[in-house]
Amino acid sequence: MARKPFDLPMNVAEAFVKDLRAYHAETDAVRRDEIAARQLDALQEFQGPREKKLRLTDVHDMFERMRDLLDDDGKRH
Repeated sequence: MARKPFDLPMNVAEAFVKDLRAYHAETDAVRRDEIAARQLDALQEFQGPREKKLRLTDVHDMFERMRDLLDDDGKRH
């Protein structure tokens, strides 16, 4: 069965990118957790009922994997 692509509204995607930048600019681990938790809540709203539940560690992993999308100034290439 083909899976429907994960599609976020533009404002949610923009907030994710903003938090991605903030996450990588932040040096305090607690504040990084707060940023990731905010995105966890936002992303969970768009998950399908049969999808594996996202965890905080999943969001941290996403942010780390997406680091290369940002340049040294924290802006998208």
